[in-house]
Amino acid sequence: MSDRKPSYDLAWKEKYQSTIATAEDAVKQIRPGQRVFIGTGCGEPLELVSALTQRARELPDTEILHLLTFGEAPYAHKNLAQYFRVNSVFIAENVGDIIQEGLGDYTPIHLSDVPRLFNSGQLPLDVALIQVTPPDEYGMCSLGVSVDIVKSAAENASLVIAQVNSNMPRTLGDAFIHAYDIDVLVPSEAPIFEVTPPEITDVTRQIAENISALVEDGSTIEVGIGRIPQALLGFLKDKKDLGIHTEMISDGIVDLIQCGAINGTRKTMDHGKVVASFCLGTRKLYDFIDNNPLFAFHPTEYVNNPIIINQQHKMVAINTALQIDLTGQVCADSIGSKFFSGVGGQVDFNRGAAKAVGGKAIIALPSTAQDGAISRIVVHLSTGAGVVTTRAGVYYVVTEYGTAYLHGKSISERAMALISIAHPKFRADLLRQAIEAKYLPADLSDLEGKILVGPKELRTTYLLNDGTLINFRPIHPTDEPRMRELFYRLSEATIFYRFMSHQRFVPRRQIQDFVFIDHRNDVAIVGTLPEAYGDDIIAIGSYYLDPKTNLAEVAFVVHDQWQNRGIGAFLFLHLIRIARRNGIRGFTAEVLLENKAMQAVINKSNCKIKTRFLDNVFSYEMDFE
Repeated sequence: MSDRKPSYDLAWKEKYQSTIATAEDAVKQIRPGQRVFIGTGCGEPLELVSALTQRARELPDTEILHLLTFGEAPYAHKNLAQYFRVNSVFIAENVGDIIQEGLGDYTPIHLSDVPRLFNSGQLPLDVALIQVTPPDEYGMCSLGVSVDIVKSAAENASLVIAQVNSNMPRTLGDAFIHAYDIDVLVPSEAPIFEVTPPEITDVTRQIAENISALVEDGSTIEVGIGRIPQALLGFLKDKKDLGIHTEMISDGIVDLIQCGAINGTRKTMDHGKVVASFCLGTRKLYDFIDNNPLFAFHPTEYVNNPIIINQQHKMVAINTALQIDLTGQVCADSIGSKFFSGVGGQVDFNRGAAKAVGGKAIIALPSTAQDGAISRIVVHLSTGAGVVTTRAGVYYVVTEYGTAYLHGKSISERAMALISIAHPKFRADLLRQAIEAKYLPADLSDLEGKILVGPKELRTTYLLNDGTLINFRPIHPTDEPRMRELFYRLSEATIFYRFMSHQRFVPRRQIQDFVFIDHRNDVAIVGTLPEAYGDDIIAIGSYYLDPKTNLAEVAFVVHDQWQNRGIGAFLFLHLIRIARRNGIRGFTAEVLLENKAMQAVINKSNCKIKTRFLDNVFSYEMDFE
């Protein structure tokens, strides 16, 4: 219990004495054949649940409905299946077994639609077992850590029984119910159930780092349930002016608020507020949110409403998946025909963020499962697997091996993008299967073993005098179309200087020679500007090693619009740093007499330079030592 002054009326028991009962007496009002809703997550009224379970044999044909619950679910045991039928709209571990054995039910539904089931009478509720704070001086009880669909359930149930707990933090926002709207009040001093932060593995840490690169200053973010979204919070401490609009918050939110990364000052709606519908955390979080006006807890029908979500400028939604196929279909609630978790708010937030100005919809997943035995990126989803997010609605996909942008991309582009962020040991097999499925052309079969992603250590940035930030990174297998676009945007003079010929088109094989490389003997670095659809390539520099001499041939080109701004010189020095780190002795280069700009870059490189001139071409040998 916090040391703060209680935010409730200390005389509430006397004031509402006529409606107070013990848990055992309260649940005696429940009759056989009724549908009983149980409060969500850490707000589950455990004393009421225990009392209900003890009456099991008196309550045949009782349906237990809930979103997700933590801790014990004593009603979800095989020996009680003849009395209690579990129906969950999101499957937690405590009810997973009984549902997978066919002794319980799962209702797949977008979370934003659940309250409408209650309001419309399509899923009428006979009883709601909830947990609240004691009433304040005005009789208002806060739903505390779980507002989500609990508020709608309490408003629509014929009988509302509340565990009234002085340990429940008083959350603000649209989180209140009047004591007179509760039929039975059951006083409690039980501790609120706590969920400790999940263990962060090396894989989840790398995925989180990749996601953090997509989160810009001023973004409003949603982080779903799971290790990956929670790991992300640790990588956001250097961000500025972040906002929160999310179903769930956890302990990590506290540190981000205290360090100043989250302040909500650039939110379009609920300016300055952390908006959530429930929280899963420890006492540290509960004490922090207690009566804290920074937080606004709202019901699911508001928080998960895509129309509300898409009004947030730079809305970023981060959700997870169990499996994704090469066309972009996302499975998030089942492994084959076995149901795990649920549809939840993934589609709500994915749609909302995708339509927001500057928004990003992100699906994250480890590249493998079962300790690396199987790939989560597959040619075809497992038999029985359900599609939560369709291929047309997927934008960013992130694994520990990088990021793929799928929206608006063809099937072949999607397949190549996803193969490139799959685990390396599965890429060759995925390539073969993609060709067999006709997702990729047969002439790509000789790329087996060449679908590699450059190490993140090769990334860097360059700030131009006008404040434009250029990102430099290793070339990616999906950069083939962007490289083609760059070529056809170059002037005739730039093409002549780079290729020493008047090329009017670039063969696909030549582009592939740039793209599919090993990032050690062959290195290609692209300079990019961020666009909503991915990166726009404005420069490329590359070298090709001759192992006999330990010298690498170097070349680079910058889009005409960006020339004479220092980009080529910076890219050249970056390539030198990479080559030296790889133990390469030096560079060679062939430069036309007319190409004064490249000659100037080479001559200023601080290398030991030897030069030969023949047939209007300078031949350079640059020794790093």
